[in-house]
This record gives sequence, C-alpha cells and structure tokens, in this order.
Amino acid sequence: MSTVKIQEGKELYPLTAAQRVFFYTLQACPHKQVLNIGTSMLLNNDIDFEYLKQAIKQTYERNEALRIQITQDEEGRVYQYVAPFEEKEIEYVDLSDKSEEEIDNIFTEWTAIPLDKYDEPLNRMVMVNTPSNYRGIYFVINHMTLDSSGIFATMTDLIEIYCSLKYGLDYPKEMQSYIKALKKDLAYEQDSPQRQKDAKYWHEYYMASEPIFTDINGPVRLETTRKEMNNPNLRAARMIPQDSVAQHKVFHLETEPTAELISYCERNKLPMVCLLLMGIRTYLSKENNFEKDVTIKSTVARRGTVLEKKSGGTRVHFFPCRTIVEENQTFKEGIKVIQKAQNEIFRHSNYDPVQLLRDIQELYGYAPGFTHECMSLTYQPLSMRGKDERLNDIDYKCKWYPNGVAGQALYLTVMHSPVDQGLDFYFEYQPSMYSEKQLQDMYYYMCKIIFQGVQHEEKTVGEIMRTV
Repeated sequence: MSTVKIQEGKELYPLTAAQRVFFYTLQACPHKQVLNIGTSMLLNNDIDFEYLKQAIKQTYERNEALRIQITQDEEGRVYQYVAPFEEKEIEYVDLSDKSEEEIDNIFTEWTAIPLDKYDEPLNRMVMVNTPSNYRGIYFVINHMTLDSSGIFATMTDLIEIYCSLKYGLDYPKEMQSYIKALKKDLAYEQDSPQRQKDAKYWHEYYMASEPIFTDINGPVRLETTRKEMNNPNLRAARMIPQDSVAQHKVFHLETEPTAELISYCERNKLPMVCLLLMGIRTYLSKENNFEKDVTIKSTVARRGTVLEKKSGGTRVHFFPCRTIVEENQTFKEGIKVIQKAQNEIFRHSNYDPVQLLRDIQELYGYAPGFTHECMSLTYQPLSMRGKDERLNDIDYKCKWYPNGVAGQALYLTVMHSPVDQGLDFYFEYQPSMYSEKQLQDMYYYMCKIIFQGVQHEEKTVGEIMRTV
C-alpha cells in the first residue's frame, strides 16, 4: 500500500480523517489533556485481581488499537503504528478507605494527566479496589486511539475474558484487526469513487442554500456577530471561546420515562437519536424566534460492519444535521424530516469532516471560528451487559470523568445508565460560552418537548413550542 512507510522495522500509516480532527484539536489547545477520555467500571462482586490482571494482559495482546502509538519522521510528518505486544506489570491501587467523592476526584485528576507523547502508550489501565466491595478498572485513553464505541467493545471483551478465566464461560471471539480497518479507511481517502460521490453530495448540500446559526441562548450571538462584521444578513456566528477550560453537568432521566421513549421508538421503528435531535432542534427553534431552519452537529459512529465494530480505533465523524421544519408540521412529520436527514448523513459519513469545514469556509468566505452549529450531539446506545444471562445480574457502576478542558463550546452525550437503564445526559461545556443555568433550561424544555411529542404526535411543532 502506497501509504505505508517503513521506519526502524515499524509499519507507519498516516492518520485517518477521524484522527486528524482530534490531532488538530490537540495542536490548537494549550491544555494537552484535551483528548483524554477517562472511565471506570466497578463490579459489586468478589473480583479476583490475579484473573483480572491476566484478562487485562490478554486484552492488550489481542486488541491492536490499545497498542497504537504516534510518531514523527525527520520532516515532522505525523504517523501511527501498532507497537508489538509486550507483557508489563498492571497497576493496582487500593482506594477502599476513600469516600466516593474522593475517588471521583482522584479519577478526575488521573484523567487530566496528558497522554500525548510520541512513541509511548496512549492509554492507562489500573485495577482498583473501592469501598462496598466495588472492584474493577479505571481506564483512560487518548481519543485518537479509541472512541466511546471502542471503549465499550474493549471493556466488554475484557470482562468476557475475565469471566472465561474465572468461571469457565466461553472465551470471547477474537477482536478484529485495527490495521485492516485502517487500510480500508486510507484506501477510501485515495480519491476513491465513493469519496468522489461523497464530496459531490456535500458540495451540492451547501451550494443549495446556506444554513443559519441558532443558539441555546437565542439569537444574541448571531446578532452580535452581525454587528461586529457590519453584515445584517450574516447567517454564521463567531464561536471563539475565551478559554478551553470546561465543566460538565449530568442530568438523569429515570427508568419509567426512558422506557416510554424507547417504546415510542420501537413502535415507530425510529432510532433514539432522531427523537433526541427533534427535542434539541425544536428547543433551538423556540429560543430563536421560531426559526424553522436549524442545524446541529451530529456524531456518526461509523461502525456498521463487524470489522468496524470490533477493531477499536476512533471512527467518529461530525456532520451538520440540518432540518427545516415548519410550525404547521406535526411532531411526527418533523421526526420524519430528521430521520431522512440522518439517513443521508450516514450514506456520506466517510467524507473528511475537516475537509468539509474547509469547503464551507471557502464557499462562504468565512474565517476559522465561524459556524452554523452551537453544539454537537452523541447518542451512545451500547451496554456492557454480557451475553451470558448469569452476568446480567451483577451490579456494576460505570462512570465517565472530565479532563478539565474541551475542544468545543457545547457537547451533549446521551447514554443509558448502568444503574437503572434510564438516560444520562452528559453536558460538557465551556463556562466562557455557556452557563449551567442555560443547560438546565435546555434539558428541562427539551424533555418537555419530547414527551409532548411522544404523547401527542399529531400536535404541530408550533403548538408544542407555544405550550411548553
């Protein structure tokens, strides 16, 4: 393959489009922990740490993505490679004398330690013992090597290996090759016919008409940008934060109302992400003088095949999900508009999001920092429950930890809670751009909109916006 470079016996590959998004973020941000994702999985079970240690080692051996390292050549060009497996001692930390708050603070501190060095591991896995018989793993990775889907696949594989070693359950099937998936991605980027089709689609998408910026805080930011640029017709806002320091806020939707949303989606053969997007875009419309043209940055996992699901790596691409919904359209009709937009995005989701951003800037003459979207949305439907029913009765806790900074102003991740299978809404935000009160308002009204629509799907969007 023309993209492979050999250096000191290592096969070097360029970064993929998904990795370049994060690499550029790392280069632009003064806080080098910006790409760290920290998580813990603690089981209320008599964990045998010797078996767990062996399971961790086997996980590293069979998962190429856990051994990705980044390097530079003599000209300063950046490459990646998979380091050979080397058995090493697994860290163990006893936190059984700490409170839950103290443990959260410790894991948050660990998550803020940068993992950005060349030719070194880009993750850390620690066995931990905590109070009330909760034992398990703290895990932190650099986002260039794993995304949330990759983390779930890795942790599920690890637990299944552990249960095979300790309980004699079936050993999990082999993970897929990260290098094989990588080569497919790089082949697509070599001006393949599919890439040409995707480039044509996105060009026509933006040539047709320009979206307009809508914000959770109403039209203030757009109007301010228009005044600054002396252009009353400007349709993009300038979103340059004063600081990349970030905070997070979590809101929890309980089991029963979550089950109502799941039931609605199942009856209508509707992905949950479409329901969430409908709630967000309707709230944005309401807050921006009932603007019918709303765009949200939607995350696409790109894990449709077995190879993509089981090979790890980072595969997320961010694309604009633009929908135009009239006030007299029903909630159900609005959902269909979103579903159609999402399906089109999925068909063309391998295109380079960074290149798309450059295309948009060139088309409309915008400098970096101008955008049509105020936020991004990720819905994570995966669960770490095992395939063996005997494992599903085990009580476990899974938490995600902030690294203290963010590469974008507002990012919402919606996940199923391991505690009660409700929904957790994780808002990561830059306080220099948004306040906690604004997020509380958004969550409150977004939920009211969604439940109004689910319970009265023939109501018009205008009626719902005026009654919530």
